[in-house]
Amino acid sequence: MMEKPLMRKCCNNQICNYENSITTQKSESLQFTTSKHIYIHDLPRRFNQELIESCESITVGTERNICPYLVNSGLGHEVEDLEGVLLNKSWYSTNQFLLAVIFHNKMKQYKCLTNDSSLASAIYVPFYAGLDVGRYLWGVKASIRDQSSFDFVKWMVSQPEWEKMWGRDHFLVVGRISWDFRRQTDNESDWGSKLRFLPESNNMSMLSIESSSWNNDYAIPYPTCFHPSKDSEVLQWQDKMRRKKRPYLFSFAGAPRPDLQDSVRGKIIEECQASKNLCKLQECSYGVNGAITCDNPANVMRLFQNSVYCLQPAGDSYTRRSIFDAILAGCIPVFFHPGTAYAQYKWHLPQNYSKYSVFVPVKDVKDWKAGINETLLRIPEERVVSMREEVIRLIPNIIYADPRSRLETFEDAFDLAVKGILDRIDGVRKVIRDGGDPSAGFADGDDFKYTFSGYVGET
Repeated sequence: MMEKPLMRKCCNNQICNYENSITTQKSESLQFTTSKHIYIHDLPRRFNQELIESCESITVGTERNICPYLVNSGLGHEVEDLEGVLLNKSWYSTNQFLLAVIFHNKMKQYKCLTNDSSLASAIYVPFYAGLDVGRYLWGVKASIRDQSSFDFVKWMVSQPEWEKMWGRDHFLVVGRISWDFRRQTDNESDWGSKLRFLPESNNMSMLSIESSSWNNDYAIPYPTCFHPSKDSEVLQWQDKMRRKKRPYLFSFAGAPRPDLQDSVRGKIIEECQASKNLCKLQECSYGVNGAITCDNPANVMRLFQNSVYCLQPAGDSYTRRSIFDAILAGCIPVFFHPGTAYAQYKWHLPQNYSKYSVFVPVKDVKDWKAGINETLLRIPEERVVSMREEVIRLIPNIIYADPRSRLETFEDAFDLAVKGILDRIDGVRKVIRDGGDPSAGFADGDDFKYTFSGYVGET
């Protein structure tokens, strides 16, 4: 006997069929003033599929070949875990730069898609801008870096969907930091493209692994290597993290940044090395050995699973994937700058940051007085237990479930990102309905976003 297709209420309470999630009933859907319907723009292949087909031309910071990471819907190859660190077969060699591909594949399975753009609450634009600019970041003229961006916005504004809200209901997703798309001059030596400074792009919202200080950029979690296909795998992993014995007070996985004078990493490494019985250090220097050690999720998970706290200084930019590896391992993150997490992942992490993390503000490394040992040892055990439980509870929020399946009861990072952007666009619509100017504040800069004002650290 054939089973009934899985049914859920969605799209503003109408029934969605998971085996046929494309909604076409226009008259029925128009009864709702708001909905969760999303329309996927069918872009010319050069903006997405052809980039994948020519993956050998794409470089990332370490110059590694990105092509092997494209298998399994962008998750990479399944990781072989001979020591049982990872527990089940839900782990992959995921590359953070492929977030756009993973997100696109998950969006294709979104429960409330529509093929009628007039019914959509949001227009998803699957332009793999990060993969595109990744071909040209090093030693290539600025005009070449920008060419695809110009072509992209020219195509976008020629589509009938653009006129509805002049792009303010459009969004794209990239697997690079937002600053890679905000080059402010045409100097050849300046970094990145100027996609986000093009007037048309300025009307759109962009979701990326790290946001800028502009209001139309939003941060969503880096992809980790854990991509469960069912709820039981999430529950099993959470239970494993609750039962872990954690012999080290704190740990750090990373490399020093001697060329960045304001980086606290050097001080952190010094403190860790001086606290051998309390701290475990895993160096991830560039080069064959370091890359292999830290690229293997089993090695990183083993370190963080054995630690009560995981130190999370800024990386080459404010954020780093290690934040989410730590949460995944049930390890309480310790932050030194609000721009590393608190001012970033507002859709995915609690506003009350003291519930799940420790904040040790370091405004100037020259005045380093952190005393990490003393700071962490002063925290009462009951608060440690509470923070760890909150971290473990957050695990579903920061993972991207396997695009080839769907979690039943958990909302993952994709779900929360979609909910966040829909709320954002609904807010713009309300401004329009109330007779306001939808451009007011939409893409303004926030000079205080990454300051220490309003954030209280441990004493």
